[in-house]
Amino acid sequence: MRMGASYNKLFKLLIDRKMKKGELQRMSGISGTSIAKLGRGETVNTEILIKICRALKCDFGDIMEMEPESGDGDDRGI
Repeated sequence: MRMGASYNKLFKLLIDRKMKKGELQRMSGISGTSIAKLGRGETVNTEILIKICRALKCDFGDIMEMEPESGDGDDRGI
């Protein structure tokens, strides 16, 4: 089974803190493109995640988790 990153925890944290994505972008210094990638569950650079964690004063596990990917049925784990 292939695993992928889910950033649902990040977006829930933003809701809990009553923050908009644009505010996170300004606080962390990341681009709008990076925010969009996170929203689509795409891969982002580790430095992006570090900037978010610093801005929100949290850890990686607070903003992301691993989930099984829905895909082509190929479970070679590659």
